[in-house]
This record gives sequence, structure tokens and C-alpha cells, in this order.
Amino acid sequence: MSSRLPKHLHDALTAAQLAVGFLYGFDLERYAADTLVRSAVERQLEILGEACRRALDDEPALRNRVPGMHLAVALRNRIIHGYDRVEHAIVFETVRHDLPPLIEHLRDELTRLPGP
Repeated sequence: MSSRLPKHLHDALTAAQLAVGFLYGFDLERYAADTLVRSAVERQLEILGEACRRALDDEPALRNRVPGMHLAVALRNRIIHGYDRVEHAIVFETVRHDLPPLIEHLRDELTRLPGP
């Protein structure tokens, strides 16, 4: 385990929480129409995916312990490399339905780590 693993997991957790929070009170129609919120959510998903990639590089066993990390990496790649083909409905549904369980797994993983 790298000494950077706690930071990567914390960054992933924070980004996931922010993305979920940014959608509070939004339905898909409002989300799709709000460029500022879409940009904010997509940025947090980029950070989430990159932090998950770094964490997985440091601790490959996380792939089995934290379901969804590899999907966060794939979504990050899709947003960055396919920026012109991002489907707002998929992003919206992913944040709404897939990030809350990932947040819980990331919290659990952080509590397993030895203290400072």
C-alpha cells in the first residue's frame, strides 16, 4: 500500500459526495438544461475517476473490495475523451443511483486504513 492511498480514497469520496450534492433538487430536465451544474458534476466525476485509478494502482485488491471503482475510472475516461458525446441522462442516473453505494464503500475503506 502506498502512503498516498488514503489521499486518493479521500479525494474519490469527496468528489463523489460533491457530485451527488450538486444534483440535489434537480430532475433530469433541469440538469440537462443547466450548463454550470453539468460542468461541475462532470468535473467531480473526472476527479473521482482519476482518484479511483490512482487508488487501484496503489492497491489492486480494492477492485474486489470496492465495487464501482473501475466503473468510475471508465466514466472518467468517457467524459474526458468523449466529451462531445456525453449523454446527460447517463451521467445523471449514474450520479443518482451508482454513487451513493460507492460513497459508502469508500467510507468503509477509509475506516479500515491505519491511523496517522
